[in-house]
Amino acid sequence: MAEMCLGHEVYALIKLVIVMNEKYSFPGITLLITHYNRSSSLERLLASFDKLGCRFEDIVVSDDGSKPEHIEKIKALHSSYTFRLITTPKNSGLGNNINKGQDAVKTPYTLYIQEDFVPFEIFPSKLQEALQLMNERKEVDMVRFYAYFKYPYLTPVRNGFSEMRFKILSPGYKKFYMYSDHPHLRRSNFLEKFGRYPEGVNVEVSEYGMMMSFLKKKGKALYYDDFKGLLDQVNSSAEPSTFKRNFRRESNNIFIAMARHLYRHLRFNYNYFKR
Repeated sequence: MAEMCLGHEVYALIKLVIVMNEKYSFPGITLLITHYNRSSSLERLLASFDKLGCRFEDIVVSDDGSKPEHIEKIKALHSSYTFRLITTPKNSGLGNNINKGQDAVKTPYTLYIQEDFVPFEIFPSKLQEALQLMNERKEVDMVRFYAYFKYPYLTPVRNGFSEMRFKILSPGYKKFYMYSDHPHLRRSNFLEKFGRYPEGVNVEVSEYGMMMSFLKKKGKALYYDDFKGLLDQVNSSAEPSTFKRNFRRESNNIFIAMARHLYRHLRFNYNYFKR
């Protein structure tokens, strides 16, 4: 009898540990991770969500033709994590990688994150709030969690989230950056509404194409005001970023910066009105 009671106590303790380690359950959400030649970064991201107690209905890892050693390491991760791996025989660019990954999603919502991000402890609770906002506001297509700069036109909603406002007559060109490939929660019919990501082009061209489509088709988005307070983008020396930007796009030279701002202002407005 004592052994039986002890057995029940151990079983109860195990159940308690499991519950404590699964503080956040997200039925209806698929975690979609795009990956290319950074399997250690992918492992770090999966481990981070596991440590935070996040459980998604599904996890899809969409690989863009990584080297065999990375594919083998990803397959080995199945012993620790549950996910579906979507592969391709050759590197086809981020646009194709997101498209085929999204095609594999079966849930109403998609949490999209590239493999080089790491969520902070606050992220799961904010994801819960974002999901609640999207359930309440059926017109909202996505909620953004990360950015390089603050979006210029925001209307506060609640809990640190704001609505992004786009008006073509508003000053500046940064108003065009409503959509971004940075981590966000979106409805899984996203491609049906806004079209597929351009393929066969570089990362920036693909993202730009989706940005323009999102604006032209009147997409609605929410934005977390503390845009670097939920996740960190980590590019280690062992697995640096696989994408290199044109230096002219980032240069602080005053003449290059002025020319860049003028070019973007003219180009963005032209492409927005272009049929």
